[in-house]
Amino acid sequence: MAKRILLSLFLFAITLLKSQDIYSEFRKKYWEYEENDEKAFVYLNLSISSAKKEKNYAELSQAYKDAVRFSQNNKLQYADSTIIAAKLSKSNSLIGNAYTGKGIVYYFNYRKFQPALNEYLKADEYLENADDPFLRYQNLYHIGVVKSYLGYHKESLEIFKECIAYFESNTKANIHPNLIKNNRKGYLNSLHQTIICYQHLGNYKEAEKLIDEGFKRIPKEAFFDLERSYFYKSKGITEFKDKSYQKAINNFESAIPELLKINDFTWSSVVYFYRGMSYAKLGNTEKALTDYKRVDSIFNKHHFILPEIRKNYEELIDYYKDNKNAKNELFYTKQLLKADSIIANDFKYLSTRIHKDYDTKTLLKSRNNLEKTSSVRKYLLIASSLIIILLGGVVLYWFRRKKDLQNKYDKLLLKMKNTDSEKENESLEEVFAKNSKLDVKLIQNLKKGFSEFEKSKGFLEKSITAGKLATQLDTNATYLSLFVKEFKGNNFNTYINKLRVEYAIDKIYNEKDWRKYSVEDIASACGFSNRQNFSNFFFEQYGIRPTDFLKQRKKELEDGNISSVISSLES
Repeated sequence: MAKRILLSLFLFAITLLKSQDIYSEFRKKYWEYEENDEKAFVYLNLSISSAKKEKNYAELSQAYKDAVRFSQNNKLQYADSTIIAAKLSKSNSLIGNAYTGKGIVYYFNYRKFQPALNEYLKADEYLENADDPFLRYQNLYHIGVVKSYLGYHKESLEIFKECIAYFESNTKANIHPNLIKNNRKGYLNSLHQTIICYQHLGNYKEAEKLIDEGFKRIPKEAFFDLERSYFYKSKGITEFKDKSYQKAINNFESAIPELLKINDFTWSSVVYFYRGMSYAKLGNTEKALTDYKRVDSIFNKHHFILPEIRKNYEELIDYYKDNKNAKNELFYTKQLLKADSIIANDFKYLSTRIHKDYDTKTLLKSRNNLEKTSSVRKYLLIASSLIIILLGGVVLYWFRRKKDLQNKYDKLLLKMKNTDSEKENESLEEVFAKNSKLDVKLIQNLKKGFSEFEKSKGFLEKSITAGKLATQLDTNATYLSLFVKEFKGNNFNTYINKLRVEYAIDKIYNEKDWRKYSVEDIASACGFSNRQNFSNFFFEQYGIRPTDFLKQRKKELEDGNISSVISSLES
């Protein structure tokens, strides 16, 4: 009770402030909570509802973005909401940042590189000319992470050097302290990824220098504990390569607590693998096996493994082979085959996309060199250019249409959410009733009757008419039509068709089986006499055809489940 009173007093106080200050007050409150602490939603939900009410889409996007941090199980859903709100704001910076945020969720929380890369490349389109360079470099950093994962360490090294130069210069700028913190975090993470590249390239001397630099530059506050654990992990790997196995183990021991605290299963598995190898080198086979099996446990749970630690399974296979344990040898052989399959599939997909959608931009800059070729090649160049322009026009048309469909799809979903909210708040009908031409008692009876009619899905009946429904509700068609006009805001046919379309949208969005039906079957199931009437009315209400809505929903689900489908097929 006391908490409710305090919350009410807090809400009363902030309403006295200017509207633009409300959101900063909310943020001060919910940022006091730790990551994944859902108690923050007491204030987050207030911020979200206020932004919705004011149609302040920039603040709504920010609130949803913050919700990703504090949600435990719905991070992807909030990331999607961030994108929808950002698109409504029409700010390229916000839209690009929202896509980066969704990519980070896929990468950090699930280590699903395929959908993560899709989001980063979408973000790249919006952030190319963004006003805030921080957003561009943040997204560039994540593209560099994907390239590093693919083994393009020299190329990704150049990306991380760019990021280091930008973030470091802004750790000393005359800007808000929170922005300095973010830039410092960007600098330290870029430093960590640069160290990884040098280690993979065998340049351990340069990696060691950067590790020392990282420990020297990292602040002592808890906000940077994760980055500190990354440097301990990197130091441990360097010590392992130097055959200082006990020192390596000590550094891994320092790294692991923070990694486990935030469930960073990727780097945890790397630490377990190298610690296991270190124990093996020291002759402690029992502890080595324990760590190798921890790596396997992470792989079983998350269906992800870095290429550099696939040797984990070779160690287990060799151990059980030497000990004549055929059962375990076979089991870990199957595990290695699974790991190789997932790695190979990731590489095939990611490598194609990173080169097709990102590296091609760089390659196009060298086209001027073709002008020095022979006249025959010049003609070929002209012909090729015309083809490229033609194809570019087709691609541009396709992209714009795709983008337009996505915007209409997002607006449809938002409109449906708003419609649901309006249905929960219909107390204004009493105001209308005072000016109605109908008797108050009749209005009450019809309200009850229409409520039962909607709950029972009576609008799905193809033969339903105003006269037929009037008979069911014990009134006449004139009174019924007048009631619909005054209280439903439409004529009878429009009212029925709106209910049918809303029903179709709900079924298509939420039920898997409905997405298998043809538009003609859906139209029939919802009470429409034919497909064309259904499609025309759907388009009239939402600016999108049911065929396109079906496609967008299927695509939305496919984009988020590529890796899980592959994993289920493997097993």
